[in-house]
Amino acid sequence: MRTAILGPRVIDPSSGLDRVADLYLEDGRLAAIGQAPAAFHAEKTLEARGLVAAPGLVDLSVALREPGYSRKGSIASETLAAAAGGVTSLCCPPQTKPTLDTSAVAELILDRAREAGHAKVFPIGALSKDLAGEQLAELVALRDAGCVAFGNGLDSFRNSRTLRRALEYAATFDLTVIFHSQDHDLAEGGLAHEGATASFLGLPGIPETAETVALARDLLLVEQTGVRAHFSQLTTARGAQLIADAQARGLPVTADVALYQLILTDEALQGFSSLYHVQPPLRSRDDREGLREAVKRGVIGSIASHHQPHERDAKLAPFGATEPGISSVQLLLPLAMSLVQDGLLDLPTLLARLSLGPADALRLPAGRLSVGAPADLLLFDPQASTLAGESWYSKGANCPFIGHCLPGAVRYTLVDGRISYQA
Repeated sequence: MRTAILGPRVIDPSSGLDRVADLYLEDGRLAAIGQAPAAFHAEKTLEARGLVAAPGLVDLSVALREPGYSRKGSIASETLAAAAGGVTSLCCPPQTKPTLDTSAVAELILDRAREAGHAKVFPIGALSKDLAGEQLAELVALRDAGCVAFGNGLDSFRNSRTLRRALEYAATFDLTVIFHSQDHDLAEGGLAHEGATASFLGLPGIPETAETVALARDLLLVEQTGVRAHFSQLTTARGAQLIADAQARGLPVTADVALYQLILTDEALQGFSSLYHVQPPLRSRDDREGLREAVKRGVIGSIASHHQPHERDAKLAPFGATEPGISSVQLLLPLAMSLVQDGLLDLPTLLARLSLGPADALRLPAGRLSVGAPADLLLFDPQASTLAGESWYSKGANCPFIGHCLPGAVRYTLVDGRISYQA
């Protein structure tokens, strides 16, 4: 189909483009910016004056819950929620049932994502079999089945020698490894950031060293093995500084942060609301400011939702007995716009952290508005607002932002030139 999008402010972080221009889409690709191609006759026209057109958002961590946890979510429901948040490409972690450590599971996820058609899905394969940290998964077979990177989540390798061998193998085949650096022994049994709030509430703490000790080990092994590495879910200011130091030494490392870590702090736990129970935990106000500064400087090049939907019962027990995680992918764009509203980032920089940065970190074919590229794009109104929860597509309503009025509103999400979500 030929589509004309008239009059938006076009922002493309990859090229530095930021001007009002018409967009022309044909056969699922961006055919032209500004001037219509010769003999172009639009079959569909979108009036977009006052809207911003940008590359579709790229989310590096969206738990789809399928296969195995259909009570929490499905590929169809969570990719629709992602599209409503402006996401056109997303990565799903390997914590499925069965674990995403075989080609069959990867192919199942990709088949069902194509059937749903709401967003492009890029699976993250398990680095070890059943995420046990003992035996390497069949990484090359998983790569050939469509996995774009490999990780073990917070189920870290307890044996550093085994991890080193895994990284050496990944480096041999130029595979990207995703680290969630948290020392198991230091974090075990913890529920909140070790600090004044946890002490006041009587909650067992997780010290910042749970992240920094593991991060230091992981960075040294990355340096030794030469593997491509992405560090996910940073939570501490000192952790961000370790990443900055590694980048200054020339290590090929990238990093992301959960969007809610840039907004919330451990002070949100004052009412014992299980909606704020996440792992790794919400950290201190100083940590939040350190993470914000790292995002601003580009040390942390990607902002992700780290969307984890849960069924209602999973959040009804006392705080320590509930399952951690926030359902937030549907609010990715409006929540991120609060960083612009707060003056932390300008709009082009924010869009870079939500599209180009994540795409480049895992070498995904996304995050750009360039002629000839797939027409994966987002149209949103920066002056409008979103009432969180007014329409909700995720199966998980475990979101502390529901009921809040957030800046910005997604109007259209297009995947391969086709409207996958319309407000």
